[in-house]
Amino acid sequence: MHVELYKTKRELNIKNYSPKTIKSYLYGLQQYFCFKGEKYTELEQENIKDFLLHCKQKNISAQSRNLFLNAIKFYYRNVIRNPRKIKIQTAKKPQRLPIVLSRSEIEKILQSIKNSKHNLLISLAYGAGLRVSEAVSLKICDIDITERTLHIKHAKGRKDRITIVPEKLVNQLKNLIAVKTKNEYLFASERGGKLTTRTAQKVFKKALRAAEINKNATFHSLRHSFATHVLENGTDIRYVQALLGHHNIRTTQRYTHVINPKLKRIQSPL
Repeated sequence: MHVELYKTKRELNIKNYSPKTIKSYLYGLQQYFCFKGEKYTELEQENIKDFLLHCKQKNISAQSRNLFLNAIKFYYRNVIRNPRKIKIQTAKKPQRLPIVLSRSEIEKILQSIKNSKHNLLISLAYGAGLRVSEAVSLKICDIDITERTLHIKHAKGRKDRITIVPEKLVNQLKNLIAVKTKNEYLFASERGGKLTTRTAQKVFKKALRAAEINKNATFHSLRHSFATHVLENGTDIRYVQALLGHHNIRTTQRYTHVINPKLKRIQSPL
């Protein structure tokens, strides 16, 4: 490994960044070092701008370019200890509305899943607003049936949060808890250990096709649908923010653009 990448990896680990972030930052830095070619430790803002423009011309997304920029900033600030501030703004990302499944579409998806474990996985992900990584990482000790809560540990940003257990799933969860130890995964793979995120995503995609739903939905659409539907039920947006674990209320507010009931009542002149 390149010595500067090694130093950066060490610093990221010391600061307790997640493995996923470390991998992404190191990839971004590697691309930057390849572009820079030499004198990696010298902070040259114009060179960084040229690199980001080069990435844009290669059709690299705004989200990835912003990640590269954050990796570069981390390197110069925390590894090189250069006090100069990098005055480059992040790229403006396209404002896309989340893909939300209707309640009837969710019902069709669940009806199409005959495997009881897979059905519970998709039901819980939707009913509790879980990311795919959170769903497969759930352990028996994270479930409090009495309080009807799930303790989501080390979620995005290394933050814990509490979310709800749907009433409809209580009996199924009770039956599973009865035959497992507290440190076992709720959704274990056949080979032992937890179910992989890839497997969970495949389960969802298969169910989407079986339900004959043509939306470009992903496993994460279950979380979008949860947020939209609880807001439609009249839940205060601050509670929804807490259930989803959003740091910024603006992230939660984007769901209000999907649920405008007045819009649905407007009749087209056609």
